[in-house]
Amino acid sequence: MRGAHRTEVFAETGRCMTHSRALVPPGKEIFLEQYMVRRLSFSLTRATVLTLGAGLAASCALFAGVSHLEYDNLALSFSQRADQRVASVRQGLHDAVEVLTVTNQLFALGAPVTRAQFHDFTSPLLARHPFIKAFNYHRVVDDAERAAVEAELQRILPDTVISEVRDSLRVPAERRARYNVVYYLEPLRGNESAFGFDSGIRPQINQALARALADGRAAATALFPLVQDPQPQPSFQVVMPVLDRNGKLIGDTAVVVRARELVKNALASANLLRDEQIVMSVYASAQPEPANLVFSNRESDALLPQDSMASLLAPGHPTSLVRTLDVAGRPWLVEVTALPRPFAADHLASLSILAGGILLSLLTAAWVQASGERTRRVQQLVRKRTADLKRTNRRLVDDMVARERTEKALQQSEQRFRQLVSMSSDWYWEQDRDFRFTMITGGFAEKSGVTVDRVLGKARWEYVESIGESDAGRAHIAQVKGHEAFSNFEYQLSDDNGDTRWFLVSGQPVVDERGIFNGYRGTGSDITARKLTEQRVHHVAQHDVLTGLPNRSLLQDRLGQAVAYASRSGNPVWVMLIDLDRFKFVNDSMGHKAGDVLLMTVAARLRSSLRDLDTVARLSGDEFVVILSEHGEQVLSPEIVQRVMDAVAQPVMLGTKEFFVTCSIGVSVFPSEGTSTDELIEHADIAMYRAKKLGRNNFQFYTPAMNEESLERVRIESALRNALERDEFVLYYQPQLDMKTGKICGMEALIRWQHPELGMVPPGRFVSIAEETGLIVPIGAWVMRTACAQNKAWQDAGFEKLRVAVNLSARQFSAPDLIEGLEAVLLDTGLEAKYLEIELTESLFMSDITPAVELLHRMKALGVNLSIDDFGTGYSSLSYLSRFPIDVLKIDRSFVADITRDANDEAIVTSIIALAHNLKLAVIAEGVETGEQLDYLRRHGCDEMQGYYFSRPVPALEFEQLLVEGRGLGPGEIIAPAAEPEAVA
Repeated sequence: MRGAHRTEVFAETGRCMTHSRALVPPGKEIFLEQYMVRRLSFSLTRATVLTLGAGLAASCALFAGVSHLEYDNLALSFSQRADQRVASVRQGLHDAVEVLTVTNQLFALGAPVTRAQFHDFTSPLLARHPFIKAFNYHRVVDDAERAAVEAELQRILPDTVISEVRDSLRVPAERRARYNVVYYLEPLRGNESAFGFDSGIRPQINQALARALADGRAAATALFPLVQDPQPQPSFQVVMPVLDRNGKLIGDTAVVVRARELVKNALASANLLRDEQIVMSVYASAQPEPANLVFSNRESDALLPQDSMASLLAPGHPTSLVRTLDVAGRPWLVEVTALPRPFAADHLASLSILAGGILLSLLTAAWVQASGERTRRVQQLVRKRTADLKRTNRRLVDDMVARERTEKALQQSEQRFRQLVSMSSDWYWEQDRDFRFTMITGGFAEKSGVTVDRVLGKARWEYVESIGESDAGRAHIAQVKGHEAFSNFEYQLSDDNGDTRWFLVSGQPVVDERGIFNGYRGTGSDITARKLTEQRVHHVAQHDVLTGLPNRSLLQDRLGQAVAYASRSGNPVWVMLIDLDRFKFVNDSMGHKAGDVLLMTVAARLRSSLRDLDTVARLSGDEFVVILSEHGEQVLSPEIVQRVMDAVAQPVMLGTKEFFVTCSIGVSVFPSEGTSTDELIEHADIAMYRAKKLGRNNFQFYTPAMNEESLERVRIESALRNALERDEFVLYYQPQLDMKTGKICGMEALIRWQHPELGMVPPGRFVSIAEETGLIVPIGAWVMRTACAQNKAWQDAGFEKLRVAVNLSARQFSAPDLIEGLEAVLLDTGLEAKYLEIELTESLFMSDITPAVELLHRMKALGVNLSIDDFGTGYSSLSYLSRFPIDVLKIDRSFVADITRDANDEAIVTSIIALAHNLKLAVIAEGVETGEQLDYLRRHGCDEMQGYYFSRPVPALEFEQLLVEGRGLGPGEIIAPAAEPEAVA
């Protein structure tokens, strides 16, 4: 409709202009046309307006959509940052409660605690937690004991009496039946005013102590000013009661905490104080009461600015977060608010889209407008040119008569000229109207190797019979018989000596003045050298230089042909991807020349083990691809794949040594569900890696589940590369118990991966990938350092000194800086070497015994303990076992699982225990899950155990709780002293 409307307008405009020309003088005609053009140029077309409007609307819609996505990303970022701050505050408060719980255990043991013991116990805790103002022990004192207690306090600090605060002054306490006196105080310096203070007058402390007695756990007080603070600061206490053996309250332990310093320390330790875009307020109450404000980084109490653009583009965009924490029975409120940022800082993408959309809309509208203007100008110009053409046509008619007289002579001359230009080859030939050669000149016999008599009097397809056998030849014959010109026709001919030659000819038909066909004339040349070069180049481009097999390019062509045949016939096609096992070992040990010999030998064996119609190609390196098609009664079966494996597995002589090389094969089938042509090689590769994973020297057919495993591996490997930097790894600890005493004597450090999206990833999903990619080296170093540091921390906290066992991977064992790394870890963490046990598997050092023995002795020289993990599952020789400086043998869980049901496993476990004791080695049984298994191991003299029967691997805090509670095996679960010799025997 738009085009019709515009045509009508132009037509009307043309009529008006024609009518105008009739009314105005000829001299004014040009001025009128220019005026009409300028008048039309200022009007916008309807298409221009619609184009501009649609472009602007789309740009605004895209801007709003992208802005909404950007606000969603900002909301996610703010939620993560806010949760990080809440978690830091929660951890700081938890540390305060944990410190009090540990301190209270000192009094809960039942033995009297001296001031010196109290000082020695709390001094490291004060240094570790700077937000703690003081540790208190409040003793319940009867009025009759007041004089004696004051005398004792004065020996510590002269002039000290039991005191209280009245009218903001510290005065001697009034007489009352009982006092709750600050009896022990660390540190005393700076807290002298609180020494001897009667905390029983503090309602906040009394209420918290009552809750602690009722709940049996630590309780926090409300905020109150400290006696020792000249300027009031928000502080609170966490208290726990101390009871005598009869359950009577004799006092309580308390931690005095400066609330503001605690929060600032928690945030500073996580490097969260520098972010000025986050406003955070912490209240020591369930409501945001100003009196209970503990911490705030707001510069003023004024209302925070609002993001007006967010309310417009993303209503409901969260900018604040409120969390309530439980602090030893009291609620604390945490408010986190994000300050608005300049809109352009976080919305570059949406602004760019808006600006680009507006610019594109303007340019498109300008183009549409320009096209319309150009069309109108063209129509005006056409009308003007039409009048000019009429005048020109009259002159042309006069010229036509003279031009026709010269055209006939020019046609003959031009025809000869074009023929001579096109004839620039080695010889010239002519044919009659029956297409028989009548003349050949230019040294044809010498250049072509064919005598002239062999050609004269014959058509080209008569002396070269093979021309009619090809499509191109038949097309050439039809073209010649149709009297059409031809050029660059190639054909093959045997010369007089029997050699194959290639010729290229071009020709044009010859006609007389009446247009009657009289024959052909043309040129020819010998292109044999060029064709041979093309064949060599084509072969090199599509074949492997070393083995002569088709390369990847020709493989794709053959695969396309095989799939096309399978689609037509309904017969399946198998694609086998073959990878040589241990080929790298041949290259490394014998050199690349030996590797080349092996590849050529394998290529020859593959060709000889398959049919001539099967395709064998070299993909890359030591990988080969075989395409098998099913023809007639030749059904494809796994026996064909096994025959290929048997052919490859034959011994190969490389120099003076005989090598046995096996292969792993993956097979994909077409057609099959979920497999396209382009994915056949990829799926065969996935199946091949599955065969590798299953131990090599086997073949596997592709299944969709393998692709899921491959994608899972890629996802895990990608996330694993950043896990260490993001601090996503944690260590769990599984206790090891002495079966003679029943006590915990050690623990094994086991890695866990806490992924933010995948959750807790078990080691079985990522350890093998870390081994293959080499990431196990930095991860293993982190495990070693973290486990040693944690063990040293427990020892410094006063727990019994235990050994920690850490697994060593194959890559770590072969690292050149292994010994230096172990020395650095022990030196940096301060852990004594005898409390570190290195667990190694048999396969680590059985491949090359001599350097392995030397390395183990160097490790043993550091003072660490060495153990063989999963003993009995490898291929170690007992003669070598005596050469290793091993301290412990660990019985693999696969033997322990069935010792009460399988006689073979019973015999193996009993033999391992006897062997270890005869070699003066300790024995640990892992995977103990039932009482029957424990009883069997106890009766046969096993030294230590670990397993789910006692405890799963647990985080550090839970393991520490096991130590605090002193948990262990019961009396009936340990080895009686009298039974010990019998168990060894």
